[in-house]
Amino acid sequence: MKLKYFAWVRERIGTPEEEVELPHEVETVRDLLDWLKARGDGYAEALRFPEAIRVAIDQEHVRHDERIAGAREIALFPPMTGG
Repeated sequence: MKLKYFAWVRERIGTPEEEVELPHEVETVRDLLDWLKARGDGYAEALRFPEAIRVAIDQEHVRHDERIAGAREIALFPPMTGG
């Protein structure tokens, strides 16, 4: 599965995207965020406040309780501000 990171999430993790093989127990967006936080300091820092992270599955915004089965791409990004 492809994971894409944007803005300061990308900066803290240190890569714009990556291909990952998720463990079977990662079933929801919330599970994914928890799994990613455990992958290292950059991930932990980027996802320190997971409730602030916006997520899109296959370019559609979803809630953190959304199941990720069948997703081809998941994007993570910080809250957007208007201007």
